[in-house]
Amino acid sequence: MINYLALVVALCLSAVSGYYSIVGLTTLFASAFWPVVVMGSALEAGKLVTASWLYRNWKTAPAFLKAYLSASVVVLMFITSMGIFGFLTKAHIDQTLTMAGDNSQRVQILDQKIANVKASIEDVDKQIAQIDAAINKMTDRGQAATSLRAADQQRKTREALIKKRDDHVKDISELTTERVRIQSDLKKIEAEVGPLRYISEILYEDQSSENLERSVRLVILLLVCVFDPLAIVLLIAANHGIVERKRLTIKRQRDTIEITDNDILKI
Repeated sequence: MINYLALVVALCLSAVSGYYSIVGLTTLFASAFWPVVVMGSALEAGKLVTASWLYRNWKTAPAFLKAYLSASVVVLMFITSMGIFGFLTKAHIDQTLTMAGDNSQRVQILDQKIANVKASIEDVDKQIAQIDAAINKMTDRGQAATSLRAADQQRKTREALIKKRDDHVKDISELTTERVRIQSDLKKIEAEVGPLRYISEILYEDQSSENLERSVRLVILLLVCVFDPLAIVLLIAANHGIVERKRLTIKRQRDTIEITDNDILKI
């Protein structure tokens, strides 16, 4: 049972690593997406079959055939690992650009917009204060018709300014809400990068961005070293277990037949 489980896990690991590798290779050859997908899928299948064939026919296969097929498996493992490295590196770079690039710039733009709206509100407040002072002066002059008409006009202007001020306050509220949302997204991304920061703290005393990038590359290299190679080794181990199980079964059958024949001879 464990041998077939190892075979299933090996195939799953190989499928996942193959997917990552193909996606990584398509980023290098974006103009030939589907040809690269077909080529990568065929090479992944060929790699698994070649590894199994080599194990089962190692004793009987010619030396040049074993040498070429072994070299092919190693090269294909390197290509797969290179694709996985490219895939994971691109994912990290995209995350870094999102954290330090687009969202940060959007926060700065929103801060500038909020500052501009606040300046507009201050200007409106000054205009309202000037209108209030003018209305008070007109009211102090008496009940002249000219003064009343001028005061009414100033009040209408004041109401328009108050409405404009309310619109600016609403704009600030919307911009602040958007800013809080973007900052929340940034904090989520920083939380996702948090484990890598802990690794960087263990490896390096200086917690600079360069050391963080080195830690990321180290983690990616460790993943690459155990991803596709583990799939191949598990596949070979599964083949070994299945072959040994069949060999033991055949040996037990032969022993049973020999014992039965000896009993018949005794009789």
